[in-house]
Amino acid sequence: MSVRESASTRNTFAPSPGSEAVAAPRVRRLRTWGAVLAAAAVLPVGLLSGCGKPSDDAASAIVRTTTNVAGASVVGLERDTRTACALPSAADSTSGTRAINSTTGTVQVPADPQRIVVLSTPALDAICALGLWERVVGAATVGGVTPQPAYLGTGISEIPGVGMVGNPNPALIADLKPDVIIGAAGDSTSYEALQGIAPTVLVPADGGWQNQFTAIADALGRERAADKVLEDYRIAARETGDAVGSSLTQASVLRFGADGIQVLGDNSFAGQVLADTGVQRPTAQRGDTFDIENVATEYDRDKVEGDLIYVVFNGPEGLEYGESVMRGEDWKSLSAIEDKRNFAVEDTIWHGSGVTAARALLDDVRNTLNGYVTD
Repeated sequence: MSVRESASTRNTFAPSPGSEAVAAPRVRRLRTWGAVLAAAAVLPVGLLSGCGKPSDDAASAIVRTTTNVAGASVVGLERDTRTACALPSAADSTSGTRAINSTTGTVQVPADPQRIVVLSTPALDAICALGLWERVVGAATVGGVTPQPAYLGTGISEIPGVGMVGNPNPALIADLKPDVIIGAAGDSTSYEALQGIAPTVLVPADGGWQNQFTAIADALGRERAADKVLEDYRIAARETGDAVGSSLTQASVLRFGADGIQVLGDNSFAGQVLADTGVQRPTAQRGDTFDIENVATEYDRDKVEGDLIYVVFNGPEGLEYGESVMRGEDWKSLSAIEDKRNFAVEDTIWHGSGVTAARALLDDVRNTLNGYVTD
């Protein structure tokens, strides 16, 4: 099976074996996901590493090459990215043009674009979810182990690059002769050059990731398909929550930076997806995202405590700082750590944006909410 053929089988959200387990309060020892962690220990790293170029992004590499980071069990090693992208979706119309609202005004775009250039990860995620990734002739790349986030699959990693995200190369894009360019609001500095190549739609990030997905799908002539994709996601989120007894667990989500900790609140991507599953959040995290420097004081420890703790690392500096905190006695005094309920998850998924990332996050929740770290 070729790389492109292998991307045509989509994830149908079937519950994982054992997903009928129901969460218990923190004071009780919880059922282990032993099969999941055992599979993570033996799965070939190559399945996830894609066809990307080498990188020194240690934070991305470590979540694909080890099962434990400073006592936290690494999640996602068992992820089969061959099922990430959907089958091709039908266009609302196959002829003419459509008027699309962009951050720069109204843009006339083809009703069913055939040659697409993508300048942002949320747009590439959306195209994957709509099954149009084989129409992408060029995409802005990200720094990391692969040119594109690994959760999108190896086929997408082979799409020709057109510069880095936030700094596209108009000359490379022009050579590809696209009929539409999809980017983010931050690409406005290149807008005139891009618009001179092909109709360019820049999509803002405000309004939540689902609104952003809908706007991108609209620019691709896939409003009806987008409605179905989101409906399927919402059903999957509810079913995931039901399968793991989500309402019985309060999950803390922390993102380590170079010198501090970001507590991801309800307005974060991870917070929104967790809310869709019914997973509860600690009282201190029922609001917008906020920062703390460390967990040295009881006041700060109360802000990061939960029945279990998910951690993500923002690049190699975040990984280095995160490990230093997680090896300290203050961190080890947290109840979730004492209960061995600490999981390291992928930054590109949990701090991402898009329905493909959201589906991957659901898998992570399904495989960890009732689990604990094995020795």
